[in-house]
Amino acid sequence: MLVRGKILWLRLWRQLLRPKRFAFLEACLIGLVSGLAAVLLGQTVDWAGAWRVRVSYHWPAYLVLPGIGLVGGMLAGWLVERFAPEASGSGMSEVKAVLARVPMPLNLRIALVKLVSATLVLGSGMPLGREGPTVQIGAALANQLSNWVPTSPEHRRQLIAAGAGAGLAAAFNAPIAGVLFVVEELLQDVSGITLGTAILASFIASVISRLYGSHSLDLNHLNLVLPDTTFFAQEIPFYLILGVLAGLLGIVFNQGVLASLAINRRVLNLSLPWRIGIVGLVTGVAIALLPVTFRNNAGLREILLVGNADWVFAAIALLVQFTLIIVTYGSGAPGGLLVPTLVLGAALGYLVGAAQEHLLGMSAATTYAHVGMAAFFSAVSKVPITAVIIVFEMTTDFNLVLPLMIVSVVAYLVAEKIDKRSLYDLLLEWKGIHITKEPTTEGLLAQLTAADVMQPRVETLSSQMSVDEAVQAFSQSHHRNFPVLENGKVVGIITQKDLIDIASQQLSGDRTVREIMTPEPVTVSPTATLAYVLHILNRYHLSCLPVTEGRKLVGIITRSDIIRTEAERLSGNTEQIEPKSAPSYVVYQTHAPATGKGRLLVPLSHPQTAETLLQMAVAIAKDRNYEIECLQVIIVPSSRVPSETPVETTKSHHLLQRATLLAEKWRIPIHTQIRVAHNVAEAILETVKERHIDLVLMGWKGTTSTPGRVFSRVVDTVIRQAPCDVVLAKFDDKRAFDRWLLPMAGGPNSRQAIKLLPALTSLSTFPQINVCQVFQSPESLPDTTLLDKSVRFLQRRVKGKVTATPVLADSVSEAVLECAEQENSDVIVLGASRESLLQQVIQGNIPENISRKSNCTVIMVKT
Repeated sequence: MLVRGKILWLRLWRQLLRPKRFAFLEACLIGLVSGLAAVLLGQTVDWAGAWRVRVSYHWPAYLVLPGIGLVGGMLAGWLVERFAPEASGSGMSEVKAVLARVPMPLNLRIALVKLVSATLVLGSGMPLGREGPTVQIGAALANQLSNWVPTSPEHRRQLIAAGAGAGLAAAFNAPIAGVLFVVEELLQDVSGITLGTAILASFIASVISRLYGSHSLDLNHLNLVLPDTTFFAQEIPFYLILGVLAGLLGIVFNQGVLASLAINRRVLNLSLPWRIGIVGLVTGVAIALLPVTFRNNAGLREILLVGNADWVFAAIALLVQFTLIIVTYGSGAPGGLLVPTLVLGAALGYLVGAAQEHLLGMSAATTYAHVGMAAFFSAVSKVPITAVIIVFEMTTDFNLVLPLMIVSVVAYLVAEKIDKRSLYDLLLEWKGIHITKEPTTEGLLAQLTAADVMQPRVETLSSQMSVDEAVQAFSQSHHRNFPVLENGKVVGIITQKDLIDIASQQLSGDRTVREIMTPEPVTVSPTATLAYVLHILNRYHLSCLPVTEGRKLVGIITRSDIIRTEAERLSGNTEQIEPKSAPSYVVYQTHAPATGKGRLLVPLSHPQTAETLLQMAVAIAKDRNYEIECLQVIIVPSSRVPSETPVETTKSHHLLQRATLLAEKWRIPIHTQIRVAHNVAEAILETVKERHIDLVLMGWKGTTSTPGRVFSRVVDTVIRQAPCDVVLAKFDDKRAFDRWLLPMAGGPNSRQAIKLLPALTSLSTFPQINVCQVFQSPESLPDTTLLDKSVRFLQRRVKGKVTATPVLADSVSEAVLECAEQENSDVIVLGASRESLLQQVIQGNIPENISRKSNCTVIMVKT
């Protein structure tokens, strides 16, 4: 009996462990954990917020509110910066990147830090939402679970999507909206297993949230007396106006968020704790100066929805909240942006509703406040369906469905007309992450036309030909399809199958081709793309298509022609097929936390110089608080499309791994990527643009055989076109960095070289720096003011010996070379403009001349 019980248990366990059933079991667990995490976050935030409001009534609000904001913000910033920099911001864009297969960390550590830091930020009164943290927490917990239980990458992706949907469903108490948001914005996948796990996880998380959590976003659980909602056809123009205004304001909001992030990163030289703390202080001061109703962000939305406000209150709420939300998020505070958009939408809707109520007196302004939430949500996130459902689930009011659909679609169309990207796409692009659809198999087929591939010589049959003659024509040809002509025009097509059917029925007799052909056949024009041709062939289950101009036959195209074209592309035999030039394609990339004030790009090519180049990059990045971006470019022939060419990346991965280890040793954020491109320079310039690079550090072999080039084709192009500074390094065999020579000319380019020198000299334990200035006029005593000033600057910043040497000579380059030889210099550092670097030698290109003739390492700084 015991053995039988064990057998039954094992059978049951095996049934549960079947892939689909086990996935649903995991979805239940993810929903449960995500729901509990959302409940914990919601209750702690509610408790902290209630305590903050209560304290502000017993003590001076102008002291209490700013103080709580400052302390809470600094603690949250310290936690994020110290333990999980990836937990800053909303977290929604990071989850979207992970679901798009961008390698980014998402684990239990991030979930815990996000939970605590978001509690501190939201409990301190900063006007952000908890839906972003709950989405990232749910996704992180799901990813951690998938790491504990070995599974495939695709299944792990589905579980992460389920965790994200569960987090959103728990935040809004809206399970349907959670699923739709995953499908519409994050994952964009409606496969059965993905949809099933997302639905199950969202349902369970929402149930947990409704039973044990906070209902601040669920209007049905607030015991509010909501005014009756109505909808009249005469109000449609006002709803259209609301949709247009929401679309325009949504675009302004998105751009304001990006501008705030840029200011905090590039202008304010503050650490994350101070940035969030100061924003908490400013928020506290602003709220203290406003009426007491502004001290509770959730209560502010309720006032607008219930009708206890007027248009002045709504206008102040819109202006103040709009500004504070943008400023707060730009600091890097962990908090979401979807709930704040509901407040902004409610305020905007209330203003339009107040105007309608004054002019027509039909629906209450609160109805427009409800509808405005969906409009603003749709404009910012570009998810009109989710916007409609999320507000409907919060209100369960069927009278709102039509107005919700009108304003959500209008707001979406207006916003998409200006910018197709959602807020989360913009945030990812700001971080240098560009999510694109996975490459399709079309490739070349989308660029070539039927005229490029078709067979112009076509075997045809006449419509008056007898069936027996047609059978003989088929027997003498390898073709299985013949276009049928009449007076030189295509009137039909006949196939081998048509003849077999007639023969089986013994009906051939004196029949003609016209009687058995397929009349009005499907044709394509010569300008139709091969992708369209393939679509038509598949749709109608055809093996060939006549190519016609009007009804005149100009060729025929078959599946074999398309297969031949693809085969030629794969084999590289593309003399007759020249696809358009394509941009470089990223085949591999990793991202570190974006915590630096700028980015330094290091293109790696030669393993012999990569180590030294990386040491220089780490020294500069450490001095300037930069992140490092390492790039490895794989070149393919111009006849190949980079996005479709298979490449070997083993050597590239090895180079990038060495870079990652070195950066981790010095705790410098490092991003890596491998690009497939037609040439190196274009790949570098595309990276500079996409990743917002501030400085490029490149190696140079010291010579070039390319006619008309000063340094090389790649280096000259980057120097000429890069919008940022470029540092060019030519290394000698010794790779020593003890004795430094810095020639001075008095211009701004030399000053840039001086500013870079303290970082570079950190490569040596005790550097010796000689600053020399060449004077070409012997008529008067040389003015060494600049020389002395440079020496004093370096002595304050360099731990080593700094000396000054004035030199009198006719040739600057010869004097510098002679000085370097006498001093036995290891490195010469030169500053130059783009124009002077790219002048030819006969025109006096001093930096290039020194670099070619010197036997030591030469570093050139282009500004």
